[in-house]
Amino acid sequence: MIYNIPFIVVVLLIIVGLATVVFKRNLIKIVIGITIIESGVNLFLITLGYRENSVAPIYTFAPSTKMVLPVPQALTLTSIVIGVAVMALMLSFAIRIYQHYGTLDSRKIRRLRE
Repeated sequence: MIYNIPFIVVVLLIIVGLATVVFKRNLIKIVIGITIIESGVNLFLITLGYRENSVAPIYTFAPSTKMVLPVPQALTLTSIVIGVAVMALMLSFAIRIYQHYGTLDSRKIRRLRE
């Protein structure tokens, strides 16, 4: 059971993020929910690549031959960089929407469109 704790945390993070995106109306809170989902996915990738009693693959003179998988680490690093760029874009959209409509409530923005 103790080995499944990271996977349980992944599921909880994704559920909290999805609930935030679905039930909140503030655009900033929706961006935070998407970021929480991204953190859950990153934790899932790192958890998949974990091996007990192993070393990072960057050591050239490793004491053992058992090493952590490098591909999930590279995917997670790439995901973090892309996530920061997407979050900055979403926040800049939220700022522009606030400047144009004067609100961050998604219900009011939809009404102004009609």
